[in-house]
Amino acid sequence: QVQLVESGGGLVQAGGSLRLSCAASGRTFSSSPMGWFRQAPGKEREFVAAITKSGGTTDYADSVKGRFTISRDNAKNTVYLQMNSLKPEDTAVYCCAAASSMYGVWRAPGAYAYWGQGTQVTVSS
Repeated sequence: QVQLVESGGGLVQAGGSLRLSCAASGRTFSSSPMGWFRQAPGKEREFVAAITKSGGTTDYADSVKGRFTISRDNAKNTVYLQMNSLKPEDTAVYCCAAASSMYGVWRAPGAYAYWGQGTQVTVSS
Protein backbone atom coordinates (compact mmCIF):
# COMPACT_ATOMS: atom_id res chain seq x y z
CA GLN A 1 0.00 0.00 0.00
CA VAL A 2 1.07 3.57 -0.68
CA GLN A 3 -0.56 6.60 0.90
CA LEU A 4 -0.22 9.89 -0.95
CA VAL A 5 -1.00 13.35 0.41
CA GLU A 6 -0.82 16.46 -1.74
CA SER A 7 -0.27 20.01 -0.55
CA GLY A 8 0.64 23.41 -1.91
CA GLY A 9 -2.46 24.28 -3.88
CA GLY A 10 -4.18 27.63 -3.66
CA LEU A 11 -5.33 30.75 -5.46
CA VAL A 12 -2.83 32.58 -7.66
CA GLN A 13 -3.01 35.24 -10.34
CA ALA A 14 -2.25 34.45 -13.94
CA GLY A 15 1.49 34.49 -14.51
CA GLY A 16 2.20 33.40 -10.96
CA SER A 17 3.77 30.24 -9.58
CA LEU A 18 2.94 27.44 -7.18
CA ARG A 19 4.81 24.37 -6.04
CA LEU A 20 2.80 21.27 -5.25
CA SER A 21 4.15 18.53 -3.01
CA CYS A 22 3.08 14.92 -2.70
CA ALA A 23 4.24 13.10 0.41
CA ALA A 24 4.25 9.31 0.21
CA SER A 25 4.21 6.67 2.90
CA GLY A 26 3.87 2.92 2.84
CA ARG A 27 5.82 0.74 0.43
CA THR A 28 9.20 1.92 -0.81
CA PHE A 29 8.60 5.23 -2.54
CA SER A 30 11.87 5.08 -4.43
CA SER A 31 10.66 2.01 -6.38
CA SER A 32 7.64 3.81 -7.87
CA PRO A 33 7.42 5.99 -10.94
CA MET A 34 5.15 8.90 -10.09
CA GLY A 35 2.74 11.10 -11.97
CA TRP A 36 0.66 14.24 -11.64
CA PHE A 37 -2.83 14.50 -13.10
CA ARG A 38 -5.46 17.22 -13.01
CA GLN A 39 -9.20 17.42 -13.42
CA ALA A 40 -11.19 20.56 -14.05
CA PRO A 41 -14.95 20.74 -13.42
CA GLY A 42 -16.85 19.00 -16.19
CA LYS A 43 -13.69 17.67 -17.84
CA GLU A 44 -11.87 14.37 -18.01
CA ARG A 45 -8.85 13.69 -15.84
CA GLU A 46 -5.78 14.86 -17.71
CA PHE A 47 -2.14 13.74 -17.57
CA VAL A 48 0.22 16.53 -16.51
CA ALA A 49 3.68 15.08 -15.83
CA ALA A 50 5.48 11.88 -14.86
CA ILE A 51 8.88 10.89 -13.54
CA THR A 52 10.81 7.64 -13.28
CA LYS A 53 11.70 6.15 -9.92
CA SER A 54 15.24 7.51 -10.13
CA GLY A 55 14.12 10.92 -11.38
CA GLY A 56 16.30 10.56 -14.45
CA THR A 57 13.49 10.72 -17.00
CA THR A 58 10.47 12.99 -17.10
CA ASP A 59 7.49 13.44 -19.40
CA TYR A 60 5.08 16.34 -19.77
CA ALA A 61 1.79 17.09 -21.43
CA ASP A 62 2.21 19.56 -24.29
CA SER A 63 -0.04 22.04 -22.48
CA VAL A 64 2.43 22.41 -19.59
CA LYS A 65 5.79 21.73 -21.24
CA GLY A 66 8.23 24.55 -20.54
CA ARG A 67 6.13 25.89 -17.65
CA PHE A 68 5.89 22.95 -15.20
CA THR A 69 8.69 20.86 -13.72
CA ILE A 70 8.28 17.53 -11.97
CA SER A 71 10.96 16.38 -9.55
CA ARG A 72 11.36 14.02 -6.62
CA ASP A 73 13.38 13.61 -3.46
CA ASN A 74 13.51 9.93 -2.59
CA ALA A 75 15.18 10.68 0.75
CA LYS A 76 12.08 12.67 1.71
CA ASN A 77 9.56 10.37 -0.01
CA THR A 78 8.20 13.38 -1.85
CA VAL A 79 7.44 14.31 -5.44
CA TYR A 80 7.01 17.93 -6.50
CA LEU A 81 5.36 19.86 -9.29
CA GLN A 82 6.74 23.35 -9.82
CA MET A 83 4.22 25.36 -11.82
CA ASN A 84 5.29 28.65 -13.39
CA SER A 85 3.56 31.08 -15.75
CA LEU A 86 0.20 29.79 -14.61
CA LYS A 87 -2.83 30.35 -16.79
CA PRO A 88 -6.56 30.34 -15.93
CA GLU A 89 -6.89 27.11 -17.93
CA ASP A 90 -4.55 25.44 -15.41
CA THR A 91 -7.33 25.68 -12.80
CA ALA A 92 -8.12 22.16 -11.60
CA VAL A 93 -7.75 19.67 -8.79
CA TYR A 94 -4.24 18.24 -9.02
CA CYS A 95 -3.56 14.67 -7.88
CA CYS A 96 -0.39 12.68 -7.60
CA ALA A 97 -0.25 8.98 -8.30
CA ALA A 98 2.14 6.06 -7.90
CA ALA A 99 2.55 3.67 -10.80
CA SER A 100 2.00 -0.07 -10.60
CA SER A 101 5.15 -0.82 -12.59
CA MET A 102 8.62 -0.12 -11.23
CA TYR A 103 9.88 1.12 -14.59
CA GLY A 104 9.20 3.85 -17.12
CA VAL A 105 7.02 6.93 -17.21
CA TRP A 106 3.32 6.58 -17.79
CA ARG A 107 0.60 8.85 -19.19
CA ALA A 108 -2.37 6.52 -18.85
CA PRO A 109 -4.28 6.76 -15.54
CA GLY A 110 -4.71 3.00 -15.66
CA ALA A 111 -0.97 2.58 -15.11
CA TYR A 112 -1.28 4.05 -11.63
CA ALA A 113 -2.33 1.98 -8.65
CA TYR A 114 -2.39 4.59 -5.89
CA TRP A 115 -3.84 8.09 -5.87
CA GLY A 116 -3.90 11.02 -3.52
CA GLN A 117 -7.02 13.02 -2.70
CA GLY A 118 -5.90 16.06 -4.62
CA THR A 119 -5.25 19.74 -4.03
CA GLN A 120 -7.14 22.62 -5.64
CA VAL A 121 -5.28 25.07 -7.86
CA THR A 122 -7.18 28.16 -8.97
CA VAL A 123 -5.65 30.68 -11.36
CA SER A 124 -7.43 34.00 -11.67
CA SER A 125 -7.23 36.17 -14.77
